[in-house]
Amino acid sequence: MVRNSLDNPVFIFFLLVFAVSINFLASIHFLVIIFAGIISTAFYRTLKQRYYYSFVLVIIAFLFIELNMGLKPFSLSLLSFFVYLFIIPRYEQSHVNGYLYIIFFYIGLAIMWYIFFNFDTIFSYILIVNLIIDLIIFGIFL
Repeated sequence: MVRNSLDNPVFIFFLLVFAVSINFLASIHFLVIIFAGIISTAFYRTLKQRYYYSFVLVIIAFLFIELNMGLKPFSLSLLSFFVYLFIIPRYEQSHVNGYLYIIFFYIGLAIMWYIFFNFDTIFSYILIVNLIIDLIIFGIFL
């Protein structure tokens, strides 16, 4: 298995602190869920590589983001776990696995936002912009 930045627990810690702080600060003025796709990729990587201490940090970061955004506790963790168990094994051999994981995560997030918030057009724009940001950051840094 090829090692990447998500195998380093110090990098994961600072990434999670950065993502949680950005989501707290950005949610003051508008609804945003930046870096959720990157955190879900960290969820996938830590669970697959069995880095359980880092996995606990990812769950805690998801919990902070969920509570800040008004989602049910552990809903993003369950969504990531569902994608990890049922969707990703079909695309495991592909080189675009990380991108597909983020895309499927955002599709599930769109379904959750529809259930919790009565999906509006502004939510679709927010999700599309956040998806593009996460895909760019994933492609550049991870």
